[in-house]
Amino acid sequence: MPKIKINESVLYMGVDPGKAGGIAVVTVDRESWSYDMPESDRDIWSIFKTVSQERKVFAYIEKVHSMPQQGVASTFTFGTSFGKLLMALTAAEISYELVTPRSWQKALEIPARKKTEQPGQFKKRLKNTAECLFPQESVTLKTADALLIAEFCRRKENGKCV
Repeated sequence: MPKIKINESVLYMGVDPGKAGGIAVVTVDRESWSYDMPESDRDIWSIFKTVSQERKVFAYIEKVHSMPQQGVASTFTFGTSFGKLLMALTAAEISYELVTPRSWQKALEIPARKKTEQPGQFKKRLKNTAECLFPQESVTLKTADALLIAEFCRRKENGKCV
């Protein structure tokens, strides 16, 4: 599963929780790797374990909450998945911070979603931004937010982002 083959001593990780999310890793020089959110806990662990081996890793994970239209079962499943991500980061000894979508989007100068803008249109706008920042990466709708969160992490941890 992990395709990370680097000798960097510091890595920056972005995690966009949920089935439609992803995990991304960025180096100081913006070399990047991204993954659609793995379906199995074992694959998530494999990524975190590989990333953290003999490296300092900073991770930012999007702070999520239930939505009014979500059902009870889907909310429980989503919350359980989120908790597993936090535990896997902890077990891999990866320091992490929870960040709101608004905070990382504002820091990267991404205008907020307009009232007239459909969620899909906004998601495509985020994907376009990620493609501009990471032209070497094959950005998908699932990995775009994770890459942007990782870039926010990289900038903030290096003192380049308010």
